[in-house]
Amino acid sequence: MLRKLLTILLACCLLLAAQGTAMAQGGAGATARGTGGAVASVDARATQVGIDVLKAGGNAVDAAVAVMAALGFIEPYSCGIGGGGFMVIYWKATGEVITIDGRETAPLSANVDMFKDPDNPGSNLPFAPNRISNGAAVGVPGTVALWARALERYGTKSLAELLAPTIELAERGIEVDAVFAAQTEQNKARFAAFTSTAELYLVNGEAPAVGSIHQNPDLARTYRLIAEGGVRAFYQGEIAKAIVETVQNPPTVPNPPFRVISGGMTLADLSAYDAIVRRPVVTDYRGYKVYGMGLPSSGGITPAQILNLIEGYDLKNLDRAQAWHYVIEAMRLAYADRGAFLGDPEYVDVPLAGLLSKEYAAERRALIGDRAPENVADFRAKAGDPLPFQKDTSPSRTAERIEMASSDALGGSTTHLTVADKDGNVVSVTFTIESIGGSGIVVPGYGFLLNNELTDFDLADPHPNSPEPGKRPRSSMAPTIVLAPDGTVMAFGSPGGATIITTVLTIAVNLIDFGLPMDEAIAAPRISQRNTGFTQVDSKFEESEIGKALIALGQDLRGTAEIGAATGIVIYPDGSMLAAAEPVRRGGGSAMVVQPAN
Repeated sequence: MLRKLLTILLACCLLLAAQGTAMAQGGAGATARGTGGAVASVDARATQVGIDVLKAGGNAVDAAVAVMAALGFIEPYSCGIGGGGFMVIYWKATGEVITIDGRETAPLSANVDMFKDPDNPGSNLPFAPNRISNGAAVGVPGTVALWARALERYGTKSLAELLAPTIELAERGIEVDAVFAAQTEQNKARFAAFTSTAELYLVNGEAPAVGSIHQNPDLARTYRLIAEGGVRAFYQGEIAKAIVETVQNPPTVPNPPFRVISGGMTLADLSAYDAIVRRPVVTDYRGYKVYGMGLPSSGGITPAQILNLIEGYDLKNLDRAQAWHYVIEAMRLAYADRGAFLGDPEYVDVPLAGLLSKEYAAERRALIGDRAPENVADFRAKAGDPLPFQKDTSPSRTAERIEMASSDALGGSTTHLTVADKDGNVVSVTFTIESIGGSGIVVPGYGFLLNNELTDFDLADPHPNSPEPGKRPRSSMAPTIVLAPDGTVMAFGSPGGATIITTVLTIAVNLIDFGLPMDEAIAAPRISQRNTGFTQVDSKFEESEIGKALIALGQDLRGTAEIGAATGIVIYPDGSMLAAAEPVRRGGGSAMVVQPAN
């Protein structure tokens, strides 16, 4: 017990050290203004990679791919080629917004019983560490296919050129910071259960020391294989074979401390994978066009529903606590619909037109009072009925099957980056391996962690988000682009599991309704209501005057250390740019521009 307490204390100290460093610097490097292009990410080294690509003549898509590759090495517990993500692109020449779906897919072996406990046939394995750390949790990765699809359609540089900076970085090594050390410490028991992971990320069984050098020559070799062989090298070559072997036979130590089950992924599953170009979800909010990802992400639909609901209130001129009260209750209603109706559109008839209609929003808005619901601590909203507002009434009603996925209760781990180029093109990308450290399983000899995205499925049956062969689990990732009436372009997003949607929504409200600049909108306290009794907040918002006023309105606010780690970029009508990242959350992020303003 003493050893466990000391381990927890060390992890907390390391995280506080990281936050303290960022606060001591006053968020230095988290905001940049200028022209010629901009990049914002969670790490200065990755941001610099993107700036170098822009300076070398690359466009926003080129730079985004290069930054993603760099973060796969620098921030491996949040993202990488073992996972997947979503990309939203604003293409200035045509005025189009395009989205690319690189979400992981379930292998053909997937079914609702995939996480059953062999020792208790009627029960599923405990969520952590068992369900999140095994081969059955691994979805077919989509990141490399996402890179290839984006570059094929919009890039100007080769994948080999864009991977080169990270190959050099992974071979040379980087200094371990406090966040990396703390996240390793938090995952030490899981990582120690897999020989390949312990070899790469633990030093004599312990987390690496802050200031030590971390290298990953195996990942450098993997990137070289991809650079030389393209997308096929990952999905059909030796890397694919190594992934399948790892999923089917996880490289555990003898007698691991928890049950590790095998997955059924095959080479056919990998070979069949494709990143899909999809139509964005778009809604008009007070004259602003807000674009986001469509299904299987709920990160475009659910924020759009919330915006439709709160559009009926004059938030700007309301008492600030009353305004946030209406936002909280709109979140509650939209999350009820999310749980009831949303899933992979290839498998589920989702009443999308009804959910996004202004008339449906007006009907739902009538349920919102001036105070929180009675007995709010135990309150959960019921899903509505969008079918009367649907031109096509074929989708079946699933509203009685309201079920929250296990992963919805967790913060998760993900990363977001935002890029703009000199021509005004903008890219907003969120990508992930799910939990901090993903499945905890490194592919032996190839240097990357595999995701555990299949834990995003709901294990109820039937359910729009239940596991099926080839299906993509519902996601909360919400890369967003907003076009303002005056021609201003804004792009932003965040990690944070199911809190991503509410983080993006609060940033949008701060930008559009309350007129905050991007850097202040990102730094502001977060408010996250996900159809539970309590509302999660950070930055000690519950102790602020507005927080106290919300509590007086019956809201149950509960503080947490931090929610999300957003980045954003604004391009103003005169071509000048503002790039912003978190000044403190997750140790602080990094924003740069090609030509800084004086």
